[in-house]
Amino acid sequence: MKAGRKLTLVFLLLMALALPALAACGGGDSKAAASDPWHPAPTAAPWQWQLQGPIDTSVPAGVYEIDGFFVSPRVVRQLHSQGRKAICYLDVGSWENYRPDKDQFPKSVIGKRYQGFPSERWMDIRKISVLAPPLKKRFDMCKRKGFDAVEPDNINGYTNPTGFPLTASDQLRFNHWVARQVHSRGMSVALKNDPEQAKQLVGDFDFAVVEQCFQYHECGRFSPFIKAGKAVFEAEYEISPSKYCKRAKALQFSSIRKSYPLTAKPWKPCT
Repeated sequence: MKAGRKLTLVFLLLMALALPALAACGGGDSKAAASDPWHPAPTAAPWQWQLQGPIDTSVPAGVYEIDGFFVSPRVVRQLHSQGRKAICYLDVGSWENYRPDKDQFPKSVIGKRYQGFPSERWMDIRKISVLAPPLKKRFDMCKRKGFDAVEPDNINGYTNPTGFPLTASDQLRFNHWVARQVHSRGMSVALKNDPEQAKQLVGDFDFAVVEQCFQYHECGRFSPFIKAGKAVFEAEYEISPSKYCKRAKALQFSSIRKSYPLTAKPWKPCT
């Protein structure tokens, strides 16, 4: 019991210290969030990105991005009760063989293996009419579970060896469609990576989720989001926070250090 009380006191202290960050990230009344789409402004306050394992709500971050399939509505409600915002992670440009709806995607739209991810393959995003039924169900799932926003992953297939002759125009058309679908369900939508088209898409997306832009010197391409008053949530995996945190704060990015598995820890925000 003594150890439990000590952990509880530590958690409460961390949350008290994090309250300004929660407010900056857009945390607030969950009833208001249900009626008004979330529009996160640029902030250096930390966010959390966890796609594997039981969700650790002790991390003092105002925004949590979590897997849309593997998280229950109860977890989303818990985050809201703590003043957090919840982003629904979904794959929309690639097919994963472990998803419960995998059979709803015909073989005709499934392409080459996604390098580094043996259970994942690129999809032919030109065939929106074929992809629309299962993807709409995924967006409906995020809405039904109470998420504030959707992060549609792998929306830059045209820059990768997908097995299909995708063009930049194909990608823009698909990304515009995804943004419209999410907005029509009353949720905000993130532009995931796609630095080459960030300037063209800033008007359609409410914020950006970016990986390793400091390591690959791409962060400047997301400045249109900051200029438009929209947040950029950024994650690094390989370089030390001492190498990028000063720059992240200057850019008004919310940057964190994570590991590739995206478990709850490690989590090192720029402070």
